[in-house]
Parts: sequence; structure tokens; C-alpha cells
Amino acid sequence: MEKTLFSERRKDLLRIFAGTLLMAAATNLFYSPAEMIPGGFTGLAIIIRHLTLSVVKGGIPLWLTNIILNVPLILFSILLRGWKFMRRTFIAAVLFSIHLFWIPELSLASDDLLLTSVFGGVIMGVGLALVLNGKATTGGTDTLAALLQRLLPYLSVARILPFLDGAIIVFSAFIFGIPLTLYAIISVVLAGAVADEITSGIKNARMTYIISDHYDTIADRIMNEMQRGVTMLHGTGMYTGSKKPVLMCAVSKKEIVHLRELVSETDPDAFMILVNASEVRGEGFLPYAAREEL
Repeated sequence: MEKTLFSERRKDLLRIFAGTLLMAAATNLFYSPAEMIPGGFTGLAIIIRHLTLSVVKGGIPLWLTNIILNVPLILFSILLRGWKFMRRTFIAAVLFSIHLFWIPELSLASDDLLLTSVFGGVIMGVGLALVLNGKATTGGTDTLAALLQRLLPYLSVARILPFLDGAIIVFSAFIFGIPLTLYAIISVVLAGAVADEITSGIKNARMTYIISDHYDTIADRIMNEMQRGVTMLHGTGMYTGSKKPVLMCAVSKKEIVHLRELVSETDPDAFMILVNASEVRGEGFLPYAAREEL
């Protein structure tokens, strides 16, 4: 058990390291050179750097602003919620700042705002997904939203967060102009979609419900040909009042076509419902791993 926990912690650390690396790369290679605001503290850091160009040569570095904004928030969160709850986020925030420091700022596509928004969004989304899969965040507006939620308990973090990120992006419109801000919105939406697809979409399976008079044959074929378990539920048709066995089976995306053909061959009149299952754990799907905080 301890060996499994250590292996899981190590994998999570690697995810956090790789994720923060990609997020910093998206920032220094795409967003920052184009002065495109991706929301969050990263976007705020780009704004602060721009506003301090006349005060500090080159403006205040992004990595420094990230530390200045994040560390007090995370420390305050540790006091409220405990070190065990926040330590992964603390590690992620520090790693993100370190990557921002050593990755050079190169303009890969700043002259093409569409390419900047697309590639920046995709890379940022992949990095964010890795960090989230490592059970952490990079701090920023996520942590701020969690703190504000304690003051506004009638609002969820999910409701507060868009207002914080949106305020930063809207504020950037007054500095960098509306066209650049609109591209930034495209990038933020794309990053969120990519992160969501990686963190949940790749785990997606399909839950199927099958009603057929040949339920025993269908169940036998699913178990033997597809090596999937089947559960029989007892259903009652409300219109006819007749008892109808209902087969319930979880399959992967790749197995959907096979399942359709199998059911159709056995009973062309079978009634089958396929629904999305955001996550399926157990034999043949995602394992149950004993996991702890770092």
C-alpha cells in the first residue's frame, strides 16, 4: 500500500511539473510577446508588466508578479484550510514561477493573433489539465475565488471564478484594445475546453441500457465476445404493465460500434439507449488507486 501511494505521489508530482512547464511555455512563447491576456494572475502579471514599463526597465517580470500575488493568498489559505489541503497548490505555484523565470520569452506567432490564441490556448489547456490531474492548481484566481466563497457562502467557487477572470480580461481591453481582448477570450475558451476534455473526456465511457426479449443471448454475447460485465435490472413498462428485464453495461468509446452491431444482429427490434458516463471506475476501466495528499 505504501509503495502504491509513493508511486501515485511521484506521478502527481511529474504531472504538476510537466503541466506548469507547459503553462509557462504558453505564457512566454505566445501570450506575453503578443500581450494577450489569458485571464487569471498570469493575465494580471502581463498587465502589470505593461503598466510598469516606464518605471522598471522591461517592466516587472511575470515570474516575480506571480510570486508576489500568489504567495500571500496561498499562505492565507493554508491558515484557513491547512497545509495538507494546499501544499500541492503551493508547489505548483512555485514551479510555475520558476518555469516563467528560466523559459525565454520568444515571439513565435505574435504577429498572427489567431495562431497565438489557438496554440497558446491548446498548450495552456494541456498544461492546466496535467496540473489538475496532479490534484493541484497554480493558485491565482482559483485560490482567490475559494477565499471569497467563504465570505459569500451563497455563491459557489464556479460562479465566482468567471467574474474574477472576466474582470481581468475586460480590464485588459482598456489597455490593449478590444480586438486583442476578443482573441484572448477565444484562447481562454479553447484552453478550458482542452483541459476539460483531457481531465474528463478521455475518461468518458458509454453507459448502455438494452431492452430486448432476447436479453439472455445479448448478455451472453457481451460477456463472452466483448469481455464486459452486464447487470440485469428489473423494469416495468408503465403503458402495458409488463415486466421487462433491462440490461445495463458500461463500454468504452471504441466498443460502441461493436455493441451496436452485436445487439442489432441478435435482436433488430431491441430498444437501446446510449448515454455519456463522465467517469467509470472498476475492472476494465479506471482503477481505484489509494491516494493521499503530498
